[in-house]
Amino acid sequence: MQAREWERWAKVREQGKLRFVVRSGVVFYGVPMFIIMTYLIPHPRLSTGQSALLWLFAGALYGMATWVVQERRFRKVARSVS
Repeated sequence: MQAREWERWAKVREQGKLRFVVRSGVVFYGVPMFIIMTYLIPHPRLSTGQSALLWLFAGALYGMATWVVQERRFRKVARSVS
């Protein structure tokens, strides 16, 4: 993690985990994937509601996983600096 990335993540983490998961995971991953996988590449066995639940849940998982990875990287650099 470079200095610019470390500083950017420090600002992101100040805003909180929930905001990050909702914004990065649900809004920027889950919603686009829902649109693509429901309307551009439809699945014959899933209704629109089921697809929405699936992709919003997947987006939340993606956001949480990204948070965990970034936090590990951030703490590793913080430990080495102090």
